[in-house]
Amino acid sequence: MITDDFLDQVTTIINRAGLTADSVAALRDAFQDVHFTHCLDDDIGAGIDPYREADGFNLYLITGAEHCISFTRSQDGATGLVLAEVTDED
Repeated sequence: MITDDFLDQVTTIINRAGLTADSVAALRDAFQDVHFTHCLDDDIGAGIDPYREADGFNLYLITGAEHCISFTRSQDGATGLVLAEVTDED
């Protein structure tokens, strides 16, 4: 389960460290039971709204509950996060 406190913690870490391959790798090491994906926000399909917006990136919840990774709006069912970098061109 992904909690608001956990999302706050991840947001703070990324705000301090920046959204990079290294910071995402550090999150994977620190929180091994959560799946983390890093991409550009442009890579997210149309009509999928971020669960939370932050300075320079958006957070999306994902789940693998039905044997296939998909976006979700349910924190209770979420098993991971997509950290999607927002660029000036977005």
